[in-house]
Amino acid sequence: MNVLLWILQVVFAIYFLFIGVMHFIIPPGLPAPMNWMYELSAPLHVVSGSAEILGALGLVLPSATHIRPRLTVYAALGLGAVMLLAAVYHVTRGEFQNIIMNLLVAAFLGFIAYGRARLAPIAEKPRAR
Repeated sequence: MNVLLWILQVVFAIYFLFIGVMHFIIPPGLPAPMNWMYELSAPLHVVSGSAEILGALGLVLPSATHIRPRLTVYAALGLGAVMLLAAVYHVTRGEFQNIIMNLLVAAFLGFIAYGRARLAPIAEKPRAR
């Protein structure tokens, strides 16, 4: 279970880091399912991009360093909330392919949170005294 969770953490960290950076550079010529990126307001790009980049780091760094590994659970839950909010946004636009993707990613993030909280938690590094 630990290996599966690590694979999921790394895959989703890469995914969210990539998407988070895209909020700041918004490259031209995105595929049709991503055209919504052109229509978001600048403040929403900053908030969403920042949340996704910080969440990506939170999926891996606390567990990898054993420093407050519980933050990995919170990062997964936070990114799951971002995905649920994104699904609501796509519902208002009738973008059903994106809704399914958002819900699927949110489910995986929920599994990561549950897995790191209950199935295979990472031990915290003992503190120096």
